[in-house]
Formats: sequence, structure tokens, C-alpha cells
Amino acid sequence: MSDRLFEKTTESKTTSDTVDIKYNNQQRYDETRKVTLIGLVVNILLSAVQLLGGVMAHSQALIADGVHTLSDLASDFVVLFAAKLASKDADEDHPYGHERIETVATVVLGMVLAGVAVGIGLNAFDRLTHPETLLQPTLLAIIFALLAIVAKEGLYQYTIHIANKVDSNLLRANAWHHRSDAISSLLVALGVAGSVFLQIPWLDAVAAILVAIMIFYMGVRLILDSTKELVDSSVELGKVSKIKSFISHLEGVESLHLLRTRKMGSKVLADVHIQVNSYLTVSEGHFIAESVINKTRVAFPEMTDITVHIDPENDENSSPSGELPNRSELMRQLSPQLKQSGMDENIRNIVLHYLGGKIDIEIYFDALPSNANITALISSCKCCEVIGGVSVHQKII
Repeated sequence: MSDRLFEKTTESKTTSDTVDIKYNNQQRYDETRKVTLIGLVVNILLSAVQLLGGVMAHSQALIADGVHTLSDLASDFVVLFAAKLASKDADEDHPYGHERIETVATVVLGMVLAGVAVGIGLNAFDRLTHPETLLQPTLLAIIFALLAIVAKEGLYQYTIHIANKVDSNLLRANAWHHRSDAISSLLVALGVAGSVFLQIPWLDAVAAILVAIMIFYMGVRLILDSTKELVDSSVELGKVSKIKSFISHLEGVESLHLLRTRKMGSKVLADVHIQVNSYLTVSEGHFIAESVINKTRVAFPEMTDITVHIDPENDENSSPSGELPNRSELMRQLSPQLKQSGMDENIRNIVLHYLGGKIDIEIYFDALPSNANITALISSCKCCEVIGGVSVHQKII
């Protein structure tokens, strides 16, 4: 056999810098449930304080922020419901798992945010156009707004920590929801402070409109980002480059000429075409594919579903062997030559290699025929125009 089989035998030492702990579906759900329930309790208490404080302190912006916090309760329930469904293992109806439920829930969360923003903005604009309805906040409103900033920023820090820990885009969306709340509360504090200390009532309404714009922006971002995932957008180009480089340096891989990725919740699905030595056996090619899958999963834990396609030659742009006859058709063409040689009953195996638009044949005998018979056999086989080369071997048990 050609020395080409042994050209690339040194295993690559390429490894990922860090290997993250991979959480299973139940663990991810438990962590998500815990952090969301904490957020739920905080939002219930905070919304009550904000609404009551807004009425007591005569602040439209603080009331708007309280309504915003109430919308967080709805989003928390969406997160809990989606996380529970997404934690289910793959089944016959959902062979790739249920993680896309998280994605759909994130879209719903974004739509809720956008709707709340429109309502807050229209109400504040109506008050601006009707000055007699403007309220004059008191100093108490600033205290309530500062309390909301501390609570919301605390929720953001805790939620984003857990989101990164379990790699949940849904939790990241909810975390940024909390961060947007903290920023909106900051705007409320500034607007109320302007109204209180500068005695300009419309600053409170302007602050409410700014809060609405920011909430609407966050909602649209969540919708757009999640929609990308629903239409099978690839992972980040930088990550794709790292994956390609890693696989290309694995033992047995001659080159990589196609890698497709798509996100499904916290998971990444991929299919890759790798080129291996043209004369490997099916079993060795399969072994290399399994090795690529296992090592890539260790290096990139988020890649839970990887399909490896083995190519004996680069067929990215064309398939030069696509029109060649299959084994049964070829054997029908070669059968007369093999019988004529008188050696057909001694043949143990025939190996075919479809390469470069031709078929290379390896014929294995129990005992090698004479040189004259071998020469005649090769010559007769080469009369078939699709045959590229013929080699004869003795099968040693």
C-alpha cells in the first residue's frame, strides 16, 4: 500500500484554552428556576413599592417604572414556563431536543417589552400635550427610584452570572431585562430630580418617554437576535474560525472544506466535511469521524450535535465521480474478463476507490496467480474506460 497512508500520523496538540463544565437539561432548569423565582419575588415587592411610591410622591415616571416592573413578572413566568419545557430531553417528535422553546419565549419576552414601552410612551406623551395633567413629584420619588436602581442592578448581576454559568440565552435576555430596568430607574431618578429641584413638571414626563424608548429598543433587540436563531443563523464568525482550526489539526484530517453551524438555545449543532486519505477503509474513516466528534465536543462543550461527513477527495465545488457506475454495474462489465482469466473463483475480495472521476480496483486472491495471468487480467480490466488503475494482492489470513 502507498506510503500516503502514513504521512499524517502525529496527533495534533491543539486544545481549547478552557473546558467549561457542561450542565445537563435538568441542572440548567434547576439553576434557571432558582434565579427566576428570586427575581419574581423581588419584582413583586419592587413593583408594589414603585406604584405606591409613585402615587404618594406624585411621579408619573415612577408609576411608569412600576408598570414596567409589573411586566417583568409576566416575563419571569414566561422564563419559568419555557425553561421547564426546554429542559425536556429529545424525543421522537423533537429529535434535536426542545431548546428552541427558549428562543420562542425570548421573542415573546421581547414583544411584551415593546408593547409595554409603547403604552408608557403614549401615556407620557399625552400628559406632555395636556399640561394640566402633569404631576409635580416630591423628594420621596427620588428615594424610591434609587431603591429600584439598587434592586434591579443586583438582579442583573446575579442573573447574568447564572446565565453564563449554564450558558442560557433566555436567562441572558432576562438579565439584560433587569439591566434595562436599572437604567430606566436611573432616568426616572434624574427626571424626578429635575422636576423637584428645578420645579419643571414636564421633566418627569420626558423621563417616562426616555424610559419607554429604551425599553422598546431592548424589546426589538431581543426579537431580532432570537429570530436569527430561529432561521438557523451561524454562530459567531470568530468561533467558527476556532472550530475549523481545531478540527483541521486533528489526526487523520487532511483538510476541512465545509463547516455549517446553527444555534438551538444554549446548544450548537454542526455538520462538517473533512477530507481524509483517499485509500482508507470505511472502518478507519468512521473511526476518524468519531474521533473528530468526541474531541470537538470536549474542546467546545456547547457543540452537542456534530455530524461528520468523510470525503476521500475535495468535492466542495464538483463531484467528479458522481456519474460513475456503482459496484453491481461495474461487476457486470468486468465479469466476462474475470471469467475469461479463469481466476474468478480464487478472488477473495474486490475493493473499489472512486477518485478523480475514475475507479481504482484492488483485487485480493487467496493465492497469487502467475505474473502472466496477472498481466492479462489487468490489461483486460483496463479495457473498461472508467477504470483508473488495477492492483493485485494476496489475502493473508
